[in-house]
Amino acid sequence: MSAHADSRPALQLHLSSQELPVFFPELVRAGMSVNACSLSQLSQFGAAFPGAEVGLRFNPGLGSGGTGKTNVGGPDSSFGIWHELVPQVQQIVAQYKLRVVRIHTHIGSGSDPLVWQRVSGMSIDLCRAFPSVTTLNLGGGYKVARMSYEKGTDLALIGAPVRDAFLAFAAQTGRKLHLMIEPGTFLLANSCSLVSRVQDTAQTPSRSFLKLDAGMTEVLRPSLYGAQHPLVVVKRAGCAPSGQTRRYVVVGHCCESGDLLTPAPGEPETIAERELAEADIGDYCVVEGSGAYCAGMATKNYNSFPEAAEVMRDTKRGLHLIRAKQTLEQITANERPLPANAAL
Repeated sequence: MSAHADSRPALQLHLSSQELPVFFPELVRAGMSVNACSLSQLSQFGAAFPGAEVGLRFNPGLGSGGTGKTNVGGPDSSFGIWHELVPQVQQIVAQYKLRVVRIHTHIGSGSDPLVWQRVSGMSIDLCRAFPSVTTLNLGGGYKVARMSYEKGTDLALIGAPVRDAFLAFAAQTGRKLHLMIEPGTFLLANSCSLVSRVQDTAQTPSRSFLKLDAGMTEVLRPSLYGAQHPLVVVKRAGCAPSGQTRRYVVVGHCCESGDLLTPAPGEPETIAERELAEADIGDYCVVEGSGAYCAGMATKNYNSFPEAAEVMRDTKRGLHLIRAKQTLEQITANERPLPANAAL
């Protein structure tokens, strides 16, 4: 953050993207910084802004994630410039007289803390190849403990060796690097919950199912990654809990077998069960840990289900509607009828 003369903070934005939008020059002129994530992006930027400052996102050659799908580093990942291509990067930088001021690496979401520490050292080595670098962005990926049995990342514990590496780099080179991190999920994942209703049940010889009026259209992570979210049954008004529990498969409302809230850990195609309080139609099921990359990742309008409303609770426990439920008219707003003379 930086401050204006009137002391109001101005947000500094850095764009790392799988593609540069066609209007990226407008964003740069408006003050956004770009981290080139491929050789072609770097050439595009250089052609548009010769002599300018730029950041570089590298694939450091090693990655880690909560699942294979959340690993964004190493030879199986398309994210960033492969670290062994530094000579080609230096050629493009020289061609357009660019000044590299920032290095960005990111190894994956829910990554192994020890791998993150190791990649930190590898990323510092990349800074040595570009003497003008002043900032190292080590990305995010810090493990969030959504389930009671999970252990979250201890930032103080994993950060201490990285701090030592930064100090050693400064002593060796005379450059004090500014550290940037991206802890968004770590801060926000457990700040939100999805409140759904049990709208139906089903029974087979081997399974008991709870059918919710929400699912992958609100929280896709279980279907996509086999991610685990705490599920809590809350009895509807006027009904007392039975005190009994049952093992349930919890599914969403889409006509889609993958709309599953209880997959096996890390195995989105494997059905698992969850021990929950006994539930009836009309009861509520709260999907906890639904902040950060839940609403944004959801399969919006799948099966024409409307986007859910969002409510924020303030520090005095007041509730505020911050996004209204989507209407049918909003869902179909961009649809157009075929002209009468269309050949069918």
